Amino acid sequence: MCISNRRGVALAGLLLVSATELAAAELDVRIEPGNRTLRENIENHIGDLGDRDERELLRYSRIAREQAQKALQALGYYNAAIDSEVIAGEPPRLSLRVKPGPPVRLRTVRVRVEGPAAELKSFQNPQGALEPGTTLNHGRYEEVKQRIANQASRFGFFEGRFTRQRLAVDPRENFADIELVFESGPRYHLGEVSFEGDAPFDADLLERMVPFEPGTPYDSEWVAELSQALQSSGYFEGVRVDANPANASEQRIPVSVLLTTREPRTLGLGLGFSTDVGPRIRLDWTRHWVNPQGHSYGAEAELSAPRQNVGLWYDVPLDPPLTDKLRYAGGYQYEELGDNDSLSRLLTVGPEWHRRLGNGWKRVWSLKWQHEEYRLGDDSGVSTLLMPGIAYSLLRSDNRIDPNRGYRLEFELAGAKQGLMSDADLIHANAMLKGLGTLFERHRFLGSVQLGANITDEYTQVPPSLRYFAGGDQSVRGYDYQSLSPTNSDGDRIGGRYQFAVSAEYQYSLTEKWRVATFMDQGNAFNSADFPSLKSSVGVGVRWVSPVGPIRLDLAHPLDGDGGVRLHFSMGPEL
Repeated sequence: MCISNRRGVALAGLLLVSATELAAAELDVRIEPGNRTLRENIENHIGDLGDRDERELLRYSRIAREQAQKALQALGYYNAAIDSEVIAGEPPRLSLRVKPGPPVRLRTVRVRVEGPAAELKSFQNPQGALEPGTTLNHGRYEEVKQRIANQASRFGFFEGRFTRQRLAVDPRENFADIELVFESGPRYHLGEVSFEGDAPFDADLLERMVPFEPGTPYDSEWVAELSQALQSSGYFEGVRVDANPANASEQRIPVSVLLTTREPRTLGLGLGFSTDVGPRIRLDWTRHWVNPQGHSYGAEAELSAPRQNVGLWYDVPLDPPLTDKLRYAGGYQYEELGDNDSLSRLLTVGPEWHRRLGNGWKRVWSLKWQHEEYRLGDDSGVSTLLMPGIAYSLLRSDNRIDPNRGYRLEFELAGAKQGLMSDADLIHANAMLKGLGTLFERHRFLGSVQLGANITDEYTQVPPSLRYFAGGDQSVRGYDYQSLSPTNSDGDRIGGRYQFAVSAEYQYSLTEKWRVATFMDQGNAFNSADFPSLKSSVGVGVRWVSPVGPIRLDLAHPLDGDGGVRLHFSMGPEL
């Protein structure tokens, strides 16, 4: 019996809550003629009516009409006729009938910036947002004022003020006049930069990261760039930049930077899988700074069934340290080539000069000495080459992990001269272009082109690491990894002088994380520059956008009678 009573009380409470919710009053706004913008602005001004009953709504209706009048005036309607009515019911309803009348239009607009800011091309006059003849909009008027104030703050006109702010409205004649005059005052400048905190670096290194000279006219973008530069250096866990105009002396703002140094060492572990190489493990260890000059070094290794490599590097920051560095690198790689008992043991060492250019390109000058022992089928040999080279790369995309649009360009050129610590004359060149575009949010189009060439009269002296093999997840799908290659008299794949591969893919986004794809690939590795025997394939696939980038599962079918459907699995960014 006790339990039943409790259930009855609970049920009664539930009904009471439901009745209260149903009793919440409603607002009905009707504009004649219809105008959605006016209606929404009135509703936003009045807000929620709560659980008022009919009597309370009658008392509140006068306030509601006043709120509606303010909402209309904010959008330039000063001669509106508003009728209100409370309609009984469950819930009760407050009905507003609005005839907005003719709008007030701008007659004259004068927006003027005076002082040094008027001579600054970057300081824009936003008068165009207030065109004579358009309907008065108080919000747009305030936006123009705020845009001027924001620009003054960005460019260092901290003493600027409006000497004239006039908005005159004549509701009888339905016109308004605007006059805004902003006196900028003097422009402040950036002063000396001081560094505080636990950073164990030479002052010279830190000063070379500052993107401006003392005395540079103030621009908040310089302050933001300084903060970003220090954070991207890899040396610091925390960066706080303070450029407070209140601390200025003679319009010079001192810049104070508080730095917190990161842990000097990090260890990374990555696991992956692709049908090209199977499971793979990647390890990297980095010492982010080793001395006050900001030198760093590290080691990296990648292990898979057909390929194992380990590399060491030592970086010396140059000037400027964020875009230029000298790297001393070396590495060893063991790789099994194809399925014909071919292999390569490669040792490389040499310096690299890395530079990030102002237009976004990355450039690398290198001088690599490589020593390679190899076996290709029944042939074996040893190759030694000293190869100066240059490489350019550019990536433009709207997202690093899963872009919707962008492109990647890569170009590489290297050479060797017989007798100069090299066994052969050789020019080695590669180019790669990738592009991605998205239409109507769901339709994605990807394309790529890969080109490679070895120019030499002694091709037998070119080691396997510089020859070309096509086929696989990143080349021509539908064919096994490195299965497209010229062969010797015994049928062993020995690699080609040239490579060409092109791919076109269409993806349709089913959801935010899932996509289906269809594609066509074409390419091969060969010894003749006239592209004698290109292989083609078509296929379908599915994509899942993981936190580390898209995971791709493809079914590809070669069109040249070289087998059935092949499964390809890979992961990582598409650019």
